[in-house]
Amino acid sequence: MSLSFPLISAVVLSLIFYFVIRANKVKQLKFIERYQFHKGIRHKLSQKHPQLTEQQLDMVFQGLRDYFRICRQAKNRMVSMPSQVIDDAWHEFILFTRIYEKFCTKAMGHFLHHTPAEAMSTQNIAKDGIKRSWRLACALEQINPKKPARLPLIFAMDGLLNINNGFVYQLDCKKNPAGGYCASHIGCSSGCGGSSDSSGDVSDSGDSSGCSSGCGGGCGGGD
Repeated sequence: MSLSFPLISAVVLSLIFYFVIRANKVKQLKFIERYQFHKGIRHKLSQKHPQLTEQQLDMVFQGLRDYFRICRQAKNRMVSMPSQVIDDAWHEFILFTRIYEKFCTKAMGHFLHHTPAEAMSTQNIAKDGIKRSWRLACALEQINPKKPARLPLIFAMDGLLNINNGFVYQLDCKKNPAGGYCASHIGCSSGCGGSSDSSGDVSDSGDSSGCSSGCGGGCGGGD
């Protein structure tokens, strides 16, 4: 029995819709990867952190690109910010309101709000956000979240740059400094929950549970 015309049409339309959505995701990803931040944003961050070299500032803004990339993958779910200095860069970016709004439209398809930790309704939201950030950052850099050989850039940043009052993560919980955070413990109960596809994109397949790690960064994205 041959397929009916309406059914064939529905299948064709579904395939077209799928490829259009996928093409849009790839376009957004490339836009984030190639985005050049306004020099005024860089200048403001340099004033806030005068100890940072030009190369270190480049690292921070690459970390911000990585954060935006995983926020896009999280599909409006909370993604906590694990770095103080990257968060500072995000704050400066937001203050350039028109530029930031235009970036969000092209990179995310919606405005990415900044939610301070103290404004979150429960502590569990913050914890879920840092777990999601860990999974997606691991997937982005192809790191095993349960047995990481290194930290993803956005988790390593404050320690690498010796940021005052930054969020310092350690791979080895036994070496975790006072006031620091044990990164590998964040992913204790599940894998990344994220994987890379043929376009180099990453996805979040679900939340982990059962970890007791606290939230590192104070802020997260989401609507």
